[in-house]
Amino acid sequence: MSNRLGELLVREKRISLEQLRDAQETQRNDNITLGYALAKMGYISDEEITDFLSKQYRVQAIDLSNVEFDRSLLKLISMDVCERHRIIPVSRSGSVLVVAMSDPSNLHAIDDIKFLTGYSVEPVVASESAILGAIEKAYAAPEINYDDIMGEFDEADIAVDSEGDGGEIVDLEKASEDAPVIRLCNAMLLNAIKKGASDIHVEPYERILRVRYRVDGVLHEEMTPPIKLKNAIASRLKIMSSLDIAERRLPQDGRIKLKLGKGREMDYRVSALPTMWGEKIVLRLLDKSNLQLDMTKLGFEPEMIKDFKDAIYQPYGMVLVTGPTGSGKTTTLYSALSELNNVETNISTAEDPVEFNLTGINQVQMHDDIGLNFAAALRSFLRQDPDIIMVGEIRDYETAEIAVKAALTGHLVLSTLHTNDAPSTVTRLLNMGVEPFLVTASVNLVLAQRLARKICADCRTEMPVDEATLHDVGYKDDAIAKGIKAYKGAGCKTCGDTGYKGRVALYEVMPFRDALKELVLQGCSSAELKEAMIREGVKTLRMAGLSKAAEGVTTLDEVVRVTAADNF
Repeated sequence: MSNRLGELLVREKRISLEQLRDAQETQRNDNITLGYALAKMGYISDEEITDFLSKQYRVQAIDLSNVEFDRSLLKLISMDVCERHRIIPVSRSGSVLVVAMSDPSNLHAIDDIKFLTGYSVEPVVASESAILGAIEKAYAAPEINYDDIMGEFDEADIAVDSEGDGGEIVDLEKASEDAPVIRLCNAMLLNAIKKGASDIHVEPYERILRVRYRVDGVLHEEMTPPIKLKNAIASRLKIMSSLDIAERRLPQDGRIKLKLGKGREMDYRVSALPTMWGEKIVLRLLDKSNLQLDMTKLGFEPEMIKDFKDAIYQPYGMVLVTGPTGSGKTTTLYSALSELNNVETNISTAEDPVEFNLTGINQVQMHDDIGLNFAAALRSFLRQDPDIIMVGEIRDYETAEIAVKAALTGHLVLSTLHTNDAPSTVTRLLNMGVEPFLVTASVNLVLAQRLARKICADCRTEMPVDEATLHDVGYKDDAIAKGIKAYKGAGCKTCGDTGYKGRVALYEVMPFRDALKELVLQGCSSAELKEAMIREGVKTLRMAGLSKAAEGVTTLDEVVRVTAADNF
């Protein structure tokens, strides 16, 4: 129909022949339909195409934005069929099914729908973008109503476990797939994805059971199921993650994998911890589809990414990434490995746990219980002819010593440490027992990072701020004189009235140059090293945060929350 549509539009003088050729080129390059290409390039609007097709084929046009879709009709035609044919069922009258189509002349699609549903088809016309938007909205999972699920529990199925360590509350052996506890746990997992949560916390206390989601780095209470369900929920989550449901005295770790359709998978890393009032379960969401491996899109400033790339392209040495748990260290390291990954390079990683599988990289999962720790894996790697080694974390002297020796013998070593900033990483290595001359000889670069919440783009507004406040958070007098502006999120439906949506990384990239090495050999403190680092032109985490605040990416409150003052 694409060629026919183009000819008709040119004949009716809705577009020029030159515009048609441009759109056909875009259509071929982007593998999209001609109508979509014309609208995308601004040559004609969706509404004009819809109106034109309606008159051309003498079928009614429909505005899908006001249509309430009947879920019983949606079950007749799968989402894949709708997307393939660019159609969606709108209503039914007797044996006639009204179907919105972007191409009402597509007889193949009409025949396909007749065969699948057994109904006669009456086409109405809508734009392709409107149909695709309607498909996504109509076939999305319905809103989860915890009250409805809780109402399905029968009091007879729930028993109070006074000792806190008794038998199963709900007979899970006999529970059907639609048992309330199963539906409740599934709803918790799926709703976390919809809300963009990074972690789920299921926490039992003396009188309440609390479920919290960590969204954009901050915990929010999601629901409070009855305390009577604490063992049932814990057992269900442990069964899903293949843990021992009979063991409630020791910590356990497991994994849940959910398939969400369209080839998308979500992994949940599960940790069960015995507490005074029952087992606390924490699930970390690992969404492979959201893993950002393009280093240029992580939020580095141009000078920072140049220093970082220079360090990882060195033939040997250590590159250390530091920050607290959940600060994005793994994503930064994976992006570096992805940049370095090619057929000529042998890359091995020791991780605990292996969060994402990367093709072309040899990833090893640690098992401390059988003696496979970071140090043991590192020793083994050195017998495997490696070019690049990644160690999940340097926790002790043994691991640090082997990593340093590997860096000094022709290998590039990437690893993480838990320190507050880049200069204190050096102090941490010295504290572990690594000699100063080995630190200066092996370390190429130290990168510290934090994640700060971004201001919601839909409700961002400028906020008044006085010079004293700007000075207190760390802006210099010359910057204040230029009229620094501050922003905040007013709160809207998009961000759930929090004013924040998404996160941005703040980086402190410290190349280990000769001036800094000399100070380390002289036994300087972290504070002295930090002063020297700033003199070398390195931006601290606070400075990086203030730059993002001035650009309107984040708020001053958020910068103060996630970074420490420089005190210079």
